[in-house]
Amino acid sequence: MSYKTQMQAARQGVVTPQMVAVATAERMPQETLRQRIAAGKVVIPANHLHTSLAPAGIGEGLSTKINVNLGISRDCPDIDVEMRKVAKALDLKADAIMDLSCEGDTRDFRRRLVQYSPAMIGTVPAYDVLGCYEREFEDITAEDWFAVVEQHARDGVDFMTIHAGLTRASSERLRRSGRIMNIVSRGGSLLFAWMEVTGQENPFYEHYDRLLDICTEYDVTISLGDGGRPGCTHDATDAVQVAELVTLGDLTLRAWERDVQVMIEGPGHMPLNQVAANVLLQKKLCHGAPFYVLGPLVTDVAPGYDHITSAIGGAIAAAAGADFLCYVTPAEHLRLPTVDDMKEGIVAARIAAHAADLVKGIPGAQEWDDRMSVARHDIDWEKMFALSMDPEKARRYREESQPQEDDTCTMCGRLCAVRTMNRVLAGTAAAPRQEDR
Repeated sequence: MSYKTQMQAARQGVVTPQMVAVATAERMPQETLRQRIAAGKVVIPANHLHTSLAPAGIGEGLSTKINVNLGISRDCPDIDVEMRKVAKALDLKADAIMDLSCEGDTRDFRRRLVQYSPAMIGTVPAYDVLGCYEREFEDITAEDWFAVVEQHARDGVDFMTIHAGLTRASSERLRRSGRIMNIVSRGGSLLFAWMEVTGQENPFYEHYDRLLDICTEYDVTISLGDGGRPGCTHDATDAVQVAELVTLGDLTLRAWERDVQVMIEGPGHMPLNQVAANVLLQKKLCHGAPFYVLGPLVTDVAPGYDHITSAIGGAIAAAAGADFLCYVTPAEHLRLPTVDDMKEGIVAARIAAHAADLVKGIPGAQEWDDRMSVARHDIDWEKMFALSMDPEKARRYREESQPQEDDTCTMCGRLCAVRTMNRVLAGTAAAPRQEDR
């Protein structure tokens, strides 16, 4: 193999098997895809060691992808439960799974996940540092941070969130910011705390070239994490967030110089009127790299319904050019999600992504809607169920409330507009007839 990364291959003029698979799935010419990967506008996260992977692309001109967060914790350490969630996520057509495990046998879960999942796998290595080393936080060294990154790469992870843009200078800026929520990124807070305790610079920023060495060796895509992302609408688009974004833009160029694939993570929480502007700002400052948004949640006052607040923000962000949506479940801010919570989050994120794809003109998006419209016109319930994002729920709702006649529902009955128009235009009847009552 004369290339180590998808970007290096693209720049050499090579169309890899992964590119062929993505181009076919996305109905995009292979040469167009290759050029966009070479320019950093598209990434195909594909660790050489993830042999079960079905490659997918993220970026310009491609369908909006969604990510599902999973993982074990101290309070919920059951790996089998999380693997059942993985199976459900794949059934619901999640494009990526992020293992956010922070305590317990995290490596066992990670290895099982990579072996089982055809979806791309992401992790946040910083979460694993405290779990891997049984010593005080201040005794952890820069070497330790990188050892965990390399372990994740050897385990076959396709992309990693690395909070390399949160620096010592960020500490002073944060203190002056007037933020309500400070830092809500788990990985960002760990690095911030380590810098405060040790007095050292962020190792991923100070020794960034070492990180690039690891990513080049395994073709791990860097997801440059926004450690200073806003955790409430009050903190949105402030100096902490924007200054880090500038740093991430510089780090993107350095990664591209080494043929390492990059995507950028974004907020967070923010009001509706700031969402599209943030996408444009990221695309400008980070040179068109794919944008991965964590929501954004457009209000802070709906715990239990944050899959909805996230879907609203995600649809706006993706329509404005964001490429990758991280799902949010109804359990956000409250607990580890159950399988049912996860399902609600996935469907909400898929709705947001598809709504945006209609705006973007992604091949196949309008076609899907049109097929559903034809099925509704024909009052073909089975076809409607088959075309639904959640066929199980659509079928259940229909079965729970049966009408007197099959070509209506219990909402409108004989006054069904679709049935009336079909009959009128077919010359069968001009209006609902007495015998229909």
